[in-house]
Amino acid sequence: MTVDTPGVEIVVEAFDPAEADSSALARSPAWVAEAPAILRHHLKLPPEKVAEATSILAQDGWELREQGPDGDFALAHAVRVQTLDALHCAQERSRMAGLAQRLGGDSLGWDALQPSGAST
Repeated sequence: MTVDTPGVEIVVEAFDPAEADSSALARSPAWVAEAPAILRHHLKLPPEKVAEATSILAQDGWELREQGPDGDFALAHAVRVQTLDALHCAQERSRMAGLAQRLGGDSLGWDALQPSGAST
């Protein structure tokens, strides 16, 4: 699986900062814990900081993909394929929030995608 694998669908979303990542994973009937997923963090960054964010994220295997403008900000997805668990999701959510804040932006939340029908 790659970040460009076709036929994937969102199997879990976590956009409420008050919700634990373990809760987000637990409430998803479509998520297959043993299967790799495309983890996608939604970021809002100053456009002049996108290149810096791209460089920082690439060090740990993340790819930053711009999604378009949102007022004075650029919307982007930090994407990587990995097997999901609550601990790593929480660590990455914290890391993305810290990175976005340092660069003058915001981390909006994350979602994960797996192939359609992976749970069948």
